[in-house]
Amino acid sequence: MAGKIVFTVEKTSTGFSAFAQDFETYPVGTTGNTFTELKENIVDALNLHNEHRGLKIVTEDEVSIQVDIPQFFQYYSIINAKALSERVGINPSVLSMYVNGHRKPSPKQVEKILTGIREIGKELSSLDMVDA
Repeated sequence: MAGKIVFTVEKTSTGFSAFAQDFETYPVGTTGNTFTELKENIVDALNLHNEHRGLKIVTEDEVSIQVDIPQFFQYYSIINAKALSERVGINPSVLSMYVNGHRKPSPKQVEKILTGIREIGKELSSLDMVDA
């Protein structure tokens, strides 16, 4: 298998749905209540598909989930878009337009936002707390 299998995610009223971008090779779609559950369900669905066709079993590392900016901020509403915009150097009103779906970011802007989010994630995962 060359590269990752890319799934596009859409928010639904009950959670999330995902479908493979390469639907001819992987006619696979699934749902989940959270991103974690969705990724597990994607791997399960892919493996059912692959087992049926005698193909290699896949792992989570071979799956890529793509979500657009409005859906990301809807799901992770705990992330303050204004504070993030200041941290990554994007005008807050421009990021607000992306978050609300009024404007589509360029690939460069998406990368800037994603890099900032990943940096915050790394920082948070390396913290230790002390009793006050």
